[in-house]
Amino acid sequence: MKKENSIQLFQEKSIRTHWDEEQEKWYFSVQDVVQALSDSNDVKQYIKKMRKRNPELSTNWGTICTPLKMMAADGKIRKVQTADTEGILRIIQSIPSPKAEPFKQWLAKVGAERIEETEDPELAFDRAMQTYLAKGYSKEWINQRLKSIEVRKELTDEWQQRGMKQGLEYAILTNELTEAWAGKSVKDYKKLKGLKKENLRDNMSNLELVLNMLAEASTTEISKEKKPQGLEENKDIARKGGNAAKKARLEIEKQTRKPIVSGKNAQNLLDKSKD
Repeated sequence: MKKENSIQLFQEKSIRTHWDEEQEKWYFSVQDVVQALSDSNDVKQYIKKMRKRNPELSTNWGTICTPLKMMAADGKIRKVQTADTEGILRIIQSIPSPKAEPFKQWLAKVGAERIEETEDPELAFDRAMQTYLAKGYSKEWINQRLKSIEVRKELTDEWQQRGMKQGLEYAILTNELTEAWAGKSVKDYKKLKGLKKENLRDNMSNLELVLNMLAEASTTEISKEKKPQGLEENKDIARKGGNAAKKARLEIEKQTRKPIVSGKNAQNLLDKSKD
């Protein structure tokens, strides 16, 4: 089985999944998830009844679901309905089953927290601190990571000021900046660390985080001074900011004779913190 296709266990039920390298998204077999949560003897009929009960879900079914080829029980490859994480959670909300209730409660909790964080942004930092501590990160690393969030926010605010659009254009500019200082695109950087959907910054060492912050802070300051217009000018500024951090990286590597950009990920960081 190819690495982008796998089977994951969900409460001892097999869920077929597909990793889309280009979009950096997991897709899950809708039938498998519904089967696992409903224990229906005829999952196809169950889905039909579920859609009939929820006209809005049925109307948006074509948008929520994506047909992908996956291996069937008989060993043959067939197209099946799949959905990404957001789509699967939307479908789960329509499953009237005790097994689906924990997901619904979790979604309600997350929704409430997001509303609270909109009213008091400091709560987001507090929750992030607790999440990182629970994962086993050191307090020193966490403080650095939270500072990087602040630096990143200042940069995206500046990009917004320059008319850049959140999503694709932010991603393009981030890629330019990262490639300039690290010598690798975001995609290649994540591959080096063996990552898929995981956040790249959550898998950086202290030095990697510091240099990434330097690149972003430099880009912010240069942008404020130059006031670039359009995507191409902003890409040029992102490269300039990245190059400022590149010079620092090369000097440190010259003095230490060790590469800063490495394949070490969060697991390595957490293992080291336990020593």
